[in-house]
Amino acid sequence: MALFQIGSDRITIQVDSMGAEMKSLKALPAGREYLWNADPRYWKRTSPVLFPLVGGVRDGVYRVDGKEYPMGQHGFARDTEFCLKSQTAHEIWFALESDEETMRRYPYPFALEIGYELADRTVIVKWRVKNPARETLWFSIGGHPAFLCPIREGTKQSDYGLRFDTRGEIVASVLEGGLVSGERTVYALRDGVLPVTEHLFDRDALVIERDQAHRVSLVTPEGRDYLTVAFDAPLFGIWSPPHKNAPFICIEPWYGRCDSADFAGEWREREWIQTLGAGETFEASYRITLGETD
Repeated sequence: MALFQIGSDRITIQVDSMGAEMKSLKALPAGREYLWNADPRYWKRTSPVLFPLVGGVRDGVYRVDGKEYPMGQHGFARDTEFCLKSQTAHEIWFALESDEETMRRYPYPFALEIGYELADRTVIVKWRVKNPARETLWFSIGGHPAFLCPIREGTKQSDYGLRFDTRGEIVASVLEGGLVSGERTVYALRDGVLPVTEHLFDRDALVIERDQAHRVSLVTPEGRDYLTVAFDAPLFGIWSPPHKNAPFICIEPWYGRCDSADFAGEWREREWIQTLGAGETFEASYRITLGETD
């Protein structure tokens, strides 16, 4: 594993080859950090890439043509060493290809590329999934970046808010044992903002499906957007560890989701699964833009 850095006169990032995971995101010239530091007392990760699974599968196994395969939460890419593919002053790419080890856990050939590009005060996170085989490839992919909240000394998380590019309400699926239950929670918004209350994450992540929003900002106590995640993904998660008072919030664009509590089908039948035909390429991205904290 190795740590790589790219930067401009506005921002700088560091990315670990283990999991191609972004480990630092700083605004310049002050050098303020926006990304969580992976303190294991709360959560040992910072911004893992979720592949080929987002969330978990029921009973920890999934089925391909009737055969069962074990799969841990969020797949294996986040715990796998990537190769550096290319690096310039403002862009860096990492690559991971299937091999005998991955085929034992996930019986599909694939090539996964993760890129980071800097543009002004924005980091563009890019994903490419390629299918080198003749058979169809089914997969999920998602982001899990964790951002400091509170961002300033002398404030607490419940002073902050989440702003959505929608009005009225957000409807979130409720998780039960890491799976989607049939229950939904409706969150009323005021001018698009949801307050971050002390008990917002008591029942785990907010799973927000069906294109309800495509831009989510963290909002200072004064009402300013200090960080915005923009995406085209059809669903996303908002998460902080339940009952830990953890000083960060994750905003997670997803092309996939954990199983429903009653799901018993095949891997290719999972909700929000992505499909690639022989020789095809999937491309997606999301953008993290830094605002002012003071």
